[in-house]
Amino acid sequence: MDVIKNGTITDVKGFKAAGITAGLKKSGKKDLALIYSEYKAVSAAVFTKNMVKAAPILVDMENIKSENTQAIVVNSGNANACTGESGYINAKKMTEVIAEKLNLLPAEVLVESTGIIGVQMDMEKVTKGLESVVAELSEDGGHNAGEAIMTTDTFPKNTAVKMNIDGKEVTIAGIAKGSGMIHPNMATMLAFLVTDVSIDKKLLQKAFSESTDDSYNMVSVDGDTSTNDMAGILANGAAENTKITDENSEGYKTFKEALNFVNKELAKSIAKDGEGATKLIEVTAKNARTMEDAKKVSKSVVTSSLFKAAVFGSDANWGRILCAVGYSGAELIVDKIEIFIKGENQMIQVAKNGMGIEFSEEEVEKILKEEKVGVIVNLNDGNHDATAWGCDLTYDYVKINADYRT
Repeated sequence: MDVIKNGTITDVKGFKAAGITAGLKKSGKKDLALIYSEYKAVSAAVFTKNMVKAAPILVDMENIKSENTQAIVVNSGNANACTGESGYINAKKMTEVIAEKLNLLPAEVLVESTGIIGVQMDMEKVTKGLESVVAELSEDGGHNAGEAIMTTDTFPKNTAVKMNIDGKEVTIAGIAKGSGMIHPNMATMLAFLVTDVSIDKKLLQKAFSESTDDSYNMVSVDGDTSTNDMAGILANGAAENTKITDENSEGYKTFKEALNFVNKELAKSIAKDGEGATKLIEVTAKNARTMEDAKKVSKSVVTSSLFKAAVFGSDANWGRILCAVGYSGAELIVDKIEIFIKGENQMIQVAKNGMGIEFSEEEVEKILKEEKVGVIVNLNDGNHDATAWGCDLTYDYVKINADYRT
């Protein structure tokens, strides 16, 4: 597997994309993206488990059943959430306009929105924008599409890799957005992946669902699960590999490894770009009794507001880590727990047998001042490991969200 430097979705054979300004954002920045496959494609997706689902999510939960999905249209600046029947009609309208322009059926188009909740879409601006964005589709439009889906993000999130399956070069690429309201519970972050692999639709869904459990569902910025969370993938078969129909095949294993890499890279980018964040936090729970326990522990620590605040202040308050482990809901033996703080060049143990030990506060503080802070929680109670990603909790997070609507 090879990472494509500065790669994005239009590095994948048969895909075009565009990102334009439709006037949906007050800032005047790009706010409408379109991804299009020139070939018929199968799709898979996971959606928020928040009971309050945005109108586009409801539309996509129907459209994802289609045997062919060739386009994804995404707007930023307005979430089209909590907008009732009118919002649903508007989301459907977006698929209809794109379908007409691209000679597709509305069910062959996915739609997503992100931005302010509870405001109706300005469909006059949206419709004009949809007409314009189709005309802008190009094989170089991936980066523009990545910019157009951003809200409070400070940088676009793009990843692309190549691999070999059955002697054919296969590519997977993705774009994502997410900075605040990030605590995915899927099975406002968005991720859209494309690939030219030939694969069975049901097997694609299986691979994608499993991959999101170990990537996006292991990210937390602020503990809020959005009304609009979604991750989806299109596979158009343009690589012409032997169609993957067996999960035990080498082709499936190679594809799944690359898929996991792309999803995890995008997930880490989301965590790194948390609203107001200055540091990426990576928490690994090791030697848990079960995988479920490992995930509970790692995500509990990375979600702890008290621990996140301590990382912002470079305070070696390991007690907050142990506290978060204790309320994670995982089965564990407290007297066996060890805690380590890990930097780029060193790792320092701060707790053993569920108790604090002597360590250099100055050395740990140096680690906590780095851009990436690692935490290892060794439960010493099994052989299952899991990693979660998050960010520090800063003054700026409160400032950003205190006046988000204004």
